[in-house]
Amino acid sequence: MGDAIDLTGDGGVLKTIIKQAKPDALTPTENLPLVDVHYEGTLAETGGVFDTTHEDNTVFSFELGKGTVIKAWDIALKTMKVGEVAKITCKPDYAYGAAGSPPDIPADATLVFEVELVACRPRKGSSISSVSDERARLEELKKQREMAAATKEEEKKRREEAKAAAAARVQAKLDAKKGQGKGKGKGK
Repeated sequence: MGDAIDLTGDGGVLKTIIKQAKPDALTPTENLPLVDVHYEGTLAETGGVFDTTHEDNTVFSFELGKGTVIKAWDIALKTMKVGEVAKITCKPDYAYGAAGSPPDIPADATLVFEVELVACRPRKGSSISSVSDERARLEELKKQREMAAATKEEEKKRREEAKAAAAARVQAKLDAKKGQGKGKGKGK
Protein backbone atom coordinates (compact mmCIF):
# COMPACT_ATOMS: atom_id res chain seq x y z
CA MET A 1 0.00 0.00 0.00
CA GLY A 2 1.29 3.45 -0.95
CA ASP A 3 1.35 6.70 0.95
CA ALA A 4 -1.79 8.76 1.36
CA ILE A 5 -2.18 11.50 -1.25
CA ASP A 6 -4.01 14.66 -0.15
CA LEU A 7 -6.27 15.36 -3.15
CA THR A 8 -7.80 18.57 -1.78
CA GLY A 9 -4.84 20.19 -0.03
CA ASP A 10 -6.75 20.44 3.24
CA GLY A 11 -6.79 16.77 4.25
CA GLY A 12 -10.46 16.52 3.27
CA VAL A 13 -9.95 13.72 0.73
CA LEU A 14 -7.03 11.34 1.13
CA LYS A 15 -6.29 8.60 -1.39
CA THR A 16 -4.07 5.60 -0.75
CA ILE A 17 -3.48 3.26 -3.69
CA ILE A 18 -3.99 -0.36 -2.68
CA LYS A 19 -3.62 -1.89 -6.14
CA GLN A 20 -2.00 -0.09 -9.07
CA ALA A 21 -3.68 -0.12 -12.48
CA LYS A 22 -1.78 -1.00 -15.63
CA PRO A 23 0.15 2.04 -16.90
CA ASP A 24 -1.90 2.24 -20.13
CA ALA A 25 -5.28 1.89 -18.35
CA LEU A 26 -8.04 4.36 -19.14
CA THR A 27 -8.74 7.26 -16.84
CA PRO A 28 -12.06 9.11 -16.60
CA THR A 29 -12.10 12.19 -18.83
CA GLU A 30 -14.59 14.66 -20.21
CA ASN A 31 -15.17 12.16 -23.05
CA LEU A 32 -15.36 9.17 -20.67
CA PRO A 33 -17.24 10.55 -17.64
CA LEU A 34 -19.40 7.52 -16.79
CA VAL A 35 -17.71 5.29 -14.24
CA ASP A 36 -18.46 1.85 -12.84
CA VAL A 37 -17.10 1.06 -9.38
CA HIS A 38 -17.03 -1.68 -6.77
CA TYR A 39 -16.80 -0.25 -3.26
CA GLU A 40 -17.17 -0.80 0.42
CA GLY A 41 -17.90 2.13 2.72
CA THR A 42 -17.02 2.11 6.41
CA LEU A 43 -17.25 4.60 9.24
CA ALA A 44 -13.75 5.73 10.25
CA GLU A 45 -14.75 5.91 13.91
CA THR A 46 -16.11 2.35 14.27
CA GLY A 47 -14.98 0.51 11.15
CA GLY A 48 -18.58 -0.56 10.65
CA VAL A 49 -19.61 -1.19 7.03
CA PHE A 50 -22.54 0.99 5.97
CA ASP A 51 -22.66 0.13 2.23
CA THR A 52 -21.01 -2.27 -0.20
CA THR A 53 -21.33 -3.65 -3.71
CA HIS A 54 -19.31 -6.74 -2.79
CA GLU A 55 -22.15 -8.69 -1.14
CA ASP A 56 -24.24 -8.92 -4.31
CA ASN A 57 -21.31 -8.39 -6.73
CA THR A 58 -22.94 -5.41 -8.40
CA VAL A 59 -21.30 -2.29 -9.77
CA PHE A 60 -22.34 1.24 -8.99
CA SER A 61 -22.43 3.56 -12.03
CA PHE A 62 -22.53 7.34 -12.09
CA GLU A 63 -21.35 10.33 -14.10
CA LEU A 64 -18.44 12.28 -12.65
CA GLY A 65 -18.85 15.99 -11.98
CA LYS A 66 -22.65 15.99 -11.84
CA GLY A 67 -23.00 16.10 -8.04
CA THR A 68 -24.83 12.76 -7.92
CA VAL A 69 -22.33 11.38 -5.41
CA ILE A 70 -20.45 12.86 -2.47
CA LYS A 71 -17.79 15.46 -3.36
CA ALA A 72 -14.97 13.14 -2.31
CA TRP A 73 -15.93 10.62 -4.99
CA ASP A 74 -16.08 13.24 -7.76
CA ILE A 75 -12.60 14.37 -6.69
CA ALA A 76 -10.99 10.97 -6.12
CA LEU A 77 -12.38 9.00 -9.07
CA LYS A 78 -10.99 11.57 -11.54
CA THR A 79 -7.51 10.60 -10.34
CA MET A 80 -7.97 6.85 -10.73
CA LYS A 81 -7.33 4.45 -13.61
CA VAL A 82 -9.40 1.43 -14.59
CA GLY A 83 -8.25 -1.53 -12.50
CA GLU A 84 -6.93 0.64 -9.66
CA VAL A 85 -8.11 -0.05 -6.12
CA ALA A 86 -7.76 2.79 -3.62
CA LYS A 87 -8.69 3.66 -0.05
CA ILE A 88 -10.47 7.02 -0.03
CA THR A 89 -10.78 8.76 3.34
CA CYS A 90 -13.42 11.52 3.29
CA LYS A 91 -13.80 14.20 5.95
CA PRO A 92 -17.42 15.25 6.62
CA ASP A 93 -17.22 18.38 4.41
CA TYR A 94 -16.53 16.13 1.42
CA ALA A 95 -19.06 13.47 2.44
CA TYR A 96 -22.44 13.96 4.14
CA GLY A 97 -21.46 16.84 6.45
CA ALA A 98 -23.37 17.86 9.54
CA ALA A 99 -26.58 16.22 8.29
CA GLY A 100 -25.08 12.76 7.85
CA SER A 101 -27.23 10.19 6.05
CA PRO A 102 -29.43 8.57 8.71
CA PRO A 103 -29.73 5.92 9.84
CA ASP A 104 -26.42 4.49 8.58
CA ILE A 105 -24.14 7.53 8.58
CA PRO A 106 -24.14 9.83 11.63
CA ALA A 107 -23.63 13.59 11.50
CA ASP A 108 -20.06 14.81 10.93
CA ALA A 109 -18.80 11.31 10.10
CA THR A 110 -15.45 10.67 8.44
CA LEU A 111 -15.93 7.89 5.89
CA VAL A 112 -13.47 5.39 4.45
CA PHE A 113 -14.15 3.74 1.11
CA GLU A 114 -12.25 1.01 -0.64
CA VAL A 115 -13.03 1.73 -4.29
CA GLU A 116 -12.13 -0.17 -7.44
CA LEU A 117 -12.59 1.66 -10.73
CA VAL A 118 -14.01 -1.09 -12.93
CA ALA A 119 -14.67 0.92 -16.11
CA CYS A 120 -15.10 4.37 -17.58
CA ARG A 121 -17.35 4.98 -20.55
CA PRO A 122 -18.70 7.76 -22.77
CA ARG A 123 -22.13 9.30 -22.13
CA LYS A 124 -25.21 7.59 -23.54
CA GLY A 125 -25.72 8.54 -27.15
CA SER A 126 -22.02 8.75 -27.77
CA SER A 127 -19.51 6.01 -28.09
CA ILE A 128 -15.76 5.92 -27.99
CA SER A 129 -15.81 5.85 -31.80
CA SER A 130 -18.24 8.78 -32.00
CA VAL A 131 -16.10 10.66 -29.49
CA SER A 132 -13.00 10.01 -31.59
CA ASP A 133 -15.00 10.83 -34.76
CA GLU A 134 -16.00 14.15 -33.15
CA ARG A 135 -12.39 14.81 -32.19
CA ALA A 136 -11.32 14.05 -35.80
CA ARG A 137 -14.09 16.34 -37.12
CA LEU A 138 -12.96 19.17 -34.85
CA GLU A 139 -9.34 18.60 -35.91
CA GLU A 140 -10.42 18.75 -39.58
CA LEU A 141 -12.33 21.99 -38.93
CA LYS A 142 -9.24 23.42 -37.26
CA LYS A 143 -7.11 22.50 -40.30
CA GLN A 144 -9.69 24.04 -42.63
CA ARG A 145 -9.69 27.27 -40.60
CA GLU A 146 -5.89 27.35 -40.63
CA MET A 147 -5.84 26.78 -44.42
CA ALA A 148 -8.46 29.50 -44.95
CA ALA A 149 -6.44 31.90 -42.81
CA ALA A 150 -3.25 31.03 -44.74
CA THR A 151 -5.06 31.54 -48.09
CA LYS A 152 -6.42 34.88 -46.87
CA GLU A 153 -2.91 35.90 -45.79
CA GLU A 154 -1.49 34.91 -49.21
CA GLU A 155 -4.21 36.90 -51.00
CA LYS A 156 -3.48 39.91 -48.82
CA LYS A 157 0.22 39.59 -49.60
CA ARG A 158 -0.50 39.33 -53.37
CA ARG A 159 -2.75 42.42 -53.20
CA GLU A 160 -0.03 44.35 -51.37
CA GLU A 161 2.57 43.21 -53.93
CA ALA A 162 0.26 44.17 -56.83
CA LYS A 163 -0.40 47.54 -55.20
CA ALA A 164 3.34 48.10 -54.73
CA ALA A 165 4.02 47.07 -58.36
CA ALA A 166 1.30 49.43 -59.64
CA ALA A 167 2.70 52.25 -57.54
CA ALA A 168 6.19 51.53 -58.93
CA ARG A 169 4.86 51.62 -62.56
CA VAL A 170 3.08 54.92 -61.91
CA GLN A 171 6.26 56.33 -60.36
CA ALA A 172 8.34 55.07 -63.30
CA LYS A 173 5.97 56.77 -65.80
CA LEU A 174 6.13 59.99 -63.80
CA ASP A 175 9.91 59.78 -63.68
CA ALA A 176 10.01 59.10 -67.45
CA LYS A 177 7.77 62.10 -68.21
CA LYS A 178 9.96 64.33 -66.07
CA GLY A 179 13.00 63.22 -68.03
CA GLN A 180 11.45 63.99 -71.49
CA GLY A 181 11.05 67.70 -71.02
CA LYS A 182 14.69 68.45 -70.22
CA GLY A 183 17.85 68.74 -72.19
CA LYS A 184 18.99 70.23 -75.58
CA GLY A 185 18.16 67.40 -77.91
CA LYS A 186 14.44 67.68 -77.63
CA GLY A 187 12.32 67.11 -80.74
CA LYS A 188 15.01 67.42 -83.50
